[in-house]
Amino acid sequence: MVGPNRPALWTGRSAGARPIPTARPICLVLLLIIALGGMTKAATKSFVWKATSKQGKTIYLAGSVHLLSAQYYPLSPAFDTAFNESDLLVEEVDMGEMLAPESQLMMLTRGMLPAGQSLDKVISPATYAAVNEKVTALGMPMAPLNLFKPWALALTLQALEWQKAGFNADLGLDKHFYDMARTANKRSQGLETLEFQVSRFNDMPMDLQERLLAETLKELDTTQANFTRLADAWKAGDASGVEAIVLQDLKAEPEMYKRLLVERNRAWLPQVEALFARPKPAFVVVGAAHLIGADGLLQMLRARGYTIDQL
Repeated sequence: MVGPNRPALWTGRSAGARPIPTARPICLVLLLIIALGGMTKAATKSFVWKATSKQGKTIYLAGSVHLLSAQYYPLSPAFDTAFNESDLLVEEVDMGEMLAPESQLMMLTRGMLPAGQSLDKVISPATYAAVNEKVTALGMPMAPLNLFKPWALALTLQALEWQKAGFNADLGLDKHFYDMARTANKRSQGLETLEFQVSRFNDMPMDLQERLLAETLKELDTTQANFTRLADAWKAGDASGVEAIVLQDLKAEPEMYKRLLVERNRAWLPQVEALFARPKPAFVVVGAAHLIGADGLLQMLRARGYTIDQL
């Protein structure tokens, strides 16, 4: 199982340990779900859609890859058109909240096991042995990682591989447009709180957390290639290719699919619909996995009578 928003989920450092790389909360795990799919096809579209109501009001929805590298810039002109025609940026979480020091501390705290517990006591011996083997191969000390909850360790190890491939959250689409909104004095807001995002992982039953960690370990060797394929499909505007890469494995874990994708999309839909009542368009930027597929926001809007056009 692989996975897709901005400040560090944790940046732990202990005596003799190298700093643990930053990782992003939820939007990360949807990138923790990349499967081996077919090669992406060429496309001339962008990962941006225009949604129009029966009354002729519009909003724009862009699918984000939360970590990118410089090679994916400049963006397709459709992104800038959507941004320039909108007076409000709407993202999964308010980036200002996510970047605040107290938020980063909260994420670090949530990712750690309670005092007196350790990773080897909450997962099976087989999974722990696999963790130890992988961590040793990476040249990392096991002691500080032994304090992590399984979901937090899964995201940390995944973030290491993304970092090796040159992908950076500071170059992700969410951060890019947040910075542009600040420069242009445009208002921005989130669809949910950071606390809620983290709770989607933190409240998982321990067996589900262990499955996430075990699958992540199995796929670390192919993560860099898979992530590059995902970003390339996104760059090409290949919605069906991104769907095949991102959603296949996630659906194999129905509980996780419901928890990380479906429930959140359903909670966002009324907020997205409310944007049509505004005088000017809004620009909605959420993880690409949230837009596509039968349970994606685009299909939900179509079902409610909105016209959806890919730009």
